[in-house]
Amino acid sequence: MNKNIIFLLIFILLPASFSHSQTSVKNGSTQSISAKPGAQTIKSSPAYAELLLRKTERAAELEELLLDYTEEFPRVKQIRFELNLIQKEMDKVSAVNVAEAGKLSLALGKLLVRKIELEVDLWNLKIQYNDDQADVKRAKRKIEIYDKAVKEILP
Repeated sequence: MNKNIIFLLIFILLPASFSHSQTSVKNGSTQSISAKPGAQTIKSSPAYAELLLRKTERAAELEELLLDYTEEFPRVKQIRFELNLIQKEMDKVSAVNVAEAGKLSLALGKLLVRKIELEVDLWNLKIQYNDDQADVKRAKRKIEIYDKAVKEILP
């Protein structure tokens, strides 16, 4: 258990120590130069933080599972699938124009996380059933509803 806590702390704190800012000395004074000033604004948004929280939770769970199970274990496969979806959403959020950073609210983050959960549910259903099955159709419809809500905020 201590290994998992240490891993989680490293996973959260290590990227912060490798920020994209640099320091330069000009005319005897020190200035901080940011590689991408807008990127930090986006990454400090509530929506991005919500996705990062979910990613961190899943990564920690995956590490714990991998102590006892192989990559072929169904839950390991499911978490890997979810981590891939989370990363795609984080990439989309990171690509938002800084001028629209105000749209990256906690509510948007929660919508994105819930949409990902529904996509994982659909993935699990598709393992068992074909696309014509009623539960699969319902799951697809729920995802469409959440996707539409996200697009209202971020077209």
